[in-house]
Amino acid sequence: MKAERQFPWTTAIIAFTVIVLALIAAWLLMKPWQAAEMVAEKFRTGHITSTFVEDLPTVTSTHGDVLELAMFTSTETFTREESTTLAWGYLPPSNTSAEIRVPTTYRYHLKLSGPWRLATRGNVCIVLAPSIEPSLPPAIDTARMEKRAASGWASFDKNAMLDSLEKDITRHLSKRAANPTHIDLVREQCRRSVADFVQTWLIKNSQWPEKINAIVVVFPDEKEFSTDSALSGYVAQPIIQNKKE
Repeated sequence: MKAERQFPWTTAIIAFTVIVLALIAAWLLMKPWQAAEMVAEKFRTGHITSTFVEDLPTVTSTHGDVLELAMFTSTETFTREESTTLAWGYLPPSNTSAEIRVPTTYRYHLKLSGPWRLATRGNVCIVLAPSIEPSLPPAIDTARMEKRAASGWASFDKNAMLDSLEKDITRHLSKRAANPTHIDLVREQCRRSVADFVQTWLIKNSQWPEKINAIVVVFPDEKEFSTDSALSGYVAQPIIQNKKE
């Protein structure tokens, strides 16, 4: 009689082990690729805004809800004059005047909780940032404040006029701070500050400069965008650009 052949368990176990190890190796090789794909997807138009906004609570917890953008100092002048007519105009008018000059520091910021929109076009990130806002009230240097007042021949209230003018300074300065002319003085500095902020975030997420190497910043008062596609198509000079050799 012929001896029965035994099933080759050893060979089967070895083959099974090789197959399992191969599957594990393939799975491990696919994980980084899948992770990279997931990260890349987050930084495409339609997703990058959500990805950015999700990270903002971490920033606001340490810096508050304000991102400081720019500042400048100028000497502001305030004047007030009053003319009193007596004797039905037969006498020369009596004029009282007051003038205050004071160095003023204007600061500008944006609210981190404001509406952000980000889009990508190739290696360019286009950022629609929240509006530039003045930090109120502007800071005045009272130690360097200059005051002048003069009373006419029939006026004796120059000091009262000076005091009244000084009380109105904060209100007037707040209006000047929000004036478009003043905001335009710091607009490019604000644009750079936003670009620096976004660049830091891109570096943190390993997107700069291999995936994204240029940043364009636009503010709501410069252009309106009805869709993400319109934002991604916006063309302007990048405020930050890392040109590859």
